[in-house]
Order: sequence, then structure tokens, then C-alpha cells
Amino acid sequence: MDEPAPSYGAGLSVALLRGMPWNRLRFLTSSFFCAFLLIPVVVDAQPFRRNTGKLDERLARAVRAGDRDSKRVIIKTTSRGLTGLTGALRTRGHSVRRAHRTINALTADIPASALNDLSQLPDVESISIDAIVRAEDYVPESTVRGTLGLPLWTPGGDGVGIAVVDSGLEPGPDFEGRIVAFYDFTQGGRAVPPSDEYGHGTHVAGLIAGDGGMSDRRYRGVAHKARLIGLKVLDANGVGYTSDVISAIEFATANRDQLGIDIINLSLGHPILEPAATDPLVQAVEAAARAGIIVVVAAGNYGVSSETGEPGYAGILSPGNAPSAITVGSVRTFDTDRRSDDRVAEYSSRGPTWYDGMAKPDIVAPGHGLVSVAARSGSLYLDNPALRVGRWYLRLSGTSMAAAVVSGAAALILQAHRNAFPSSPPLSVNAVKAILQYTALPVRDAGGGRYDFLTQGTGSVNALGAIELASLLDTAAPISAAWLVGEITSSTVIDNETLDWAGYIMWADAVGSGIAVYVNDPAWAQNIIWGSSVEWDDNIIWGNNVIWGSSIAWGSNIIWGSSLIGLADGGATSWGTVPDSPEQAAWGSLAGTSVTAESILTSP
Repeated sequence: MDEPAPSYGAGLSVALLRGMPWNRLRFLTSSFFCAFLLIPVVVDAQPFRRNTGKLDERLARAVRAGDRDSKRVIIKTTSRGLTGLTGALRTRGHSVRRAHRTINALTADIPASALNDLSQLPDVESISIDAIVRAEDYVPESTVRGTLGLPLWTPGGDGVGIAVVDSGLEPGPDFEGRIVAFYDFTQGGRAVPPSDEYGHGTHVAGLIAGDGGMSDRRYRGVAHKARLIGLKVLDANGVGYTSDVISAIEFATANRDQLGIDIINLSLGHPILEPAATDPLVQAVEAAARAGIIVVVAAGNYGVSSETGEPGYAGILSPGNAPSAITVGSVRTFDTDRRSDDRVAEYSSRGPTWYDGMAKPDIVAPGHGLVSVAARSGSLYLDNPALRVGRWYLRLSGTSMAAAVVSGAAALILQAHRNAFPSSPPLSVNAVKAILQYTALPVRDAGGGRYDFLTQGTGSVNALGAIELASLLDTAAPISAAWLVGEITSSTVIDNETLDWAGYIMWADAVGSGIAVYVNDPAWAQNIIWGSSVEWDDNIIWGNNVIWGSSIAWGSNIIWGSSLIGLADGGATSWGTVPDSPEQAAWGSLAGTSVTAESILTSP
């Protein structure tokens, strides 16, 4: 039965509170919560349309439609408001499932009819749906075995700890006892024996750190000596709640030193429903990055319309819109080590991100037809015999797999730097991201043209080049001083091809050689968020030409079709109607050469 929505009448109306001095408003906060607990409301026949600015898009639509069903939500508060709101909600009889203290938030079940009034509490900053997250689904038509082209001498990520936030981990010979901890957040974060009823997490973990023991090293992971920490957040169907993912990220952040966690892999996501600044999953990722953990995220598999086959832009999932995350798209390798025949997979989600218009993904990596460890008791293995490779392995495709490859590459970078400079400070999160982007190898389409930045970031991961660069950057160098201690050729030889590095960095809202990787720049500091707190050129570069400037903002009058068109409105960057599903993203190609305030087009 629906509960009546609480009101803020009886002398504690919002109008009265707005007229009070701030010191009295703070004094009355506890009374305000009491009013939320005790006073019923007469619900107007018309849907609420006021004050939905603190609600994400899905909740705002529910309020406008007069929905009265209970919603599982994540409520972000001010730092002083979390305890008071928790007590108030429980006294009112609402279920408070858990607190997320890292981001000053809680997960609770609230009637939709109460959300509008709840959003008016002064200590409530935003309310988000506890969205369903999904493993970034395999593409079942995989027919080739991907290849990463890494020689046997690569360091293996020995000693590096990687938390796999996914459907779990099934122990097996390829992990050689390197699953050092396992916690199930679908059961409140309990320490339990490792398991994986779905199989996605095991496959991802195998790409990161499987040693290939059951395939004579043929299907070895990128960082085959790394330690694995399993954080289960998805069920036997590969789905789960955002709040469980946030809890897992918070746990990894809080226990980083105890468990030795250097990297978090998130091969999952949900449609972006609000700006990154209020997205609770994004904020959990940002907190982990500030704590010094590298967070690698799948971009999503929504780069092409399943109905029309047209390429689509703006299909990045959350938390791929986290500025500090390394967001990864997928590349087809066509079963060769050669890079010149690689193509960005058509399903790989392209940028920009909804609301914020950030340039994502950051990088792409092999992700199509990759063979890795199977969870032989998981539904992916049991229900898809065509995807099995022998008894121990499974072939899957998607940006999930590509993210795993980059997590492995990040582990190799960390180990290479530790080996080269054992007494120097570790590479920061931003420095690792910069190394990956700077050494990436730009991917070209079948016609020889370079894919735009919204499709490939700076290019395809180049683990060999990244290892080389990381082993020559002495982080003990003073700020703003050169930290490169050797000579760099800025190219890598793979399968007898000499391939030039991208040689630039994409910093959320800028692309270019902007900042030198060879200098210990302040931008590499741990407290700098990727995409903010750094002075950059006013122009955003998404192709080979500047396609918009700081004065350009997308309005609600976006026209989707053969080109991406927006009008300058002088306001904050915003997007039009947010899709219920990434499959409703901006279908059509980005093409053109003219650049005006009214017509913003990319040039490949």
C-alpha cells in the first residue's frame, strides 16, 4: 500500500524556511526532519513539477507522472546531514538499507510521492535511483580469438593488487591461489569463499591475471602474476544494484592498504541519468581515485543501433563518465598481432557523455573474441556451449573485456615503475592514465582515416610502450622539473611494424600535447581530479580540428541524425532528453568540416 507523502506545512513551510537567516535555518534542521516524519499531505491530482532539480532524470519523470510506488534511491546529503536524515527516515518507517559515508549518502526505499518534498530538505543535495547495473554484456557472435601481442618477458604485475568488482570469481588452476580475498556485496559485504554463478567476473579476472596454465600459456592474462581481490556485486544473471557497487568501491578504498589494492576494475554500468557531479557511482569512483586507486571502467556496448546498424554517439555508461576513471572502448584485432588491421568495434560506446559533454572513452583496447578463464559452474558457460573453448575457457566480447586488458596493462606499468625506482614515490592515478594515453597507438578505419577522439580516445593501449615510459619516469624529481631519465623514441615495434605513439593526452574537456608527460607537472598530483582544477586551453578538440569552444553549450534542441547539431545558449553544458536506455543514444555519424556556433560538427 502506498504511504502518504510527507509535507512541510504547519509553520515549517519551505517558504518560511527560505526567509529565515542561515543560522536559524541550521538550528531548525532537526525540527525540519520532525515535520518530515509527522505531517501528512494532501496529494494534488496533478503530478508534481516543482523542485525536481535534485532528482535524477528517472526519478524526476516518476514524480511528474504522479508515480506513488516505492523507489529504491540513493540520497546524497551534506556532511552534517547524513546522521540526521538516517534517523528521520527510520523513525518515519522507511527502510534505510545502508550508509555510504565516503560520499555522504544513504540507500533507502522511499515512496515516489515523497521524493519532491524530501528533495527540499536543506541537507539533501541530490536523490538518485539505485539503478540496476549490468555486466557489459558479451556479444554472442564472437568468432575469433583475440590476441594482445605481449611477449613472454613482460613483468606480469607481480605484487600488484587488482579488485575485480563484478559477478564474482571461481577459483581454478589459472589463478594459482592468487585470489587473496573475496567479499560478497550482494549479501552485505560478507567474507565468503570465492564463487561466480554468472561467469563474467571470472572471465574478466582471467584476462587481467590468469596465467594460462590450462592452455600451455596460450590464453594468459596481461598481468599473470597480479593478486586478485574479488568483490561480488552482480547476481547469477549478471545484474545488481548501484548501491552494492558503491559499497564495494568504498570497501576497496577503505581497505586499500590492508588488502594491497592498486587498481579497481569495473566492467559494468548503467545509463547516465544525471551530471557526473551528482551521480553517486561517479562520486564513489572519484573518491577512490583521490585515495590513490586506479579505476578502470568499461565504456559500454552501445556504439551501434541494434535496429538500424547506424553508429551511435553519447552511449557512454556510468561510471564511464567519471572524470578520473580510465574509460575503455573495444577494438577488434582480427586474430593478429599486427596493429594496422585493427578496427574499433562497432558496438563500442562513443562519447560524449550525457549532461557534461566530456570526451570519452579515454582509450580503447582489444576486447573482441577474447578467450579467458571460464567459471564452469556459471550460467554463461553452461548456457552458451558455442562460446566454450575446450573445457576451461570461454570466448566473450565487449568493452568489459577491453577494460580488463587495460587493468592488466596498468598493473604492468605500476610494476615496471616500482622495479625501476624502488625508492621513489609511486606513480599517481593521473600519471598512469597519462602514460596509457600518451603511448596509445591511434586506430584507423578501413579507409585509412583516424577514428575521432569520441570513438577511440587517444588510441589503442600499447602495453609495451607504456612499460618503457613508466620505467623512465623518476617520480622523485621536483615538481615542474623533468623526470624523464633516459631517451624515448615515441614509437613501438609490434609484428615488424614501427608504430608512433599518440603523443597527446585527452583531459576530459581538452585534447592535445597540452601538458608534457616528460615533466613532473602539478597535474599529476594525487589531489587533482582529471578534468578539473587545471588550467587548460578554452577549446575542446574531439577530431583533428577544434569543434567547440568554452562558450558553446548544448541546449535541449539537439538534432540527431547525420550530424550532431547544437546551439550556443551561453549557459552550463546540458543535454536534451536523457534516454531510458543507451540504445536511444545519438544515432548517426559525426561528419562535416564547418564549425559555427549553430552547427558543431566533427572532422575525422
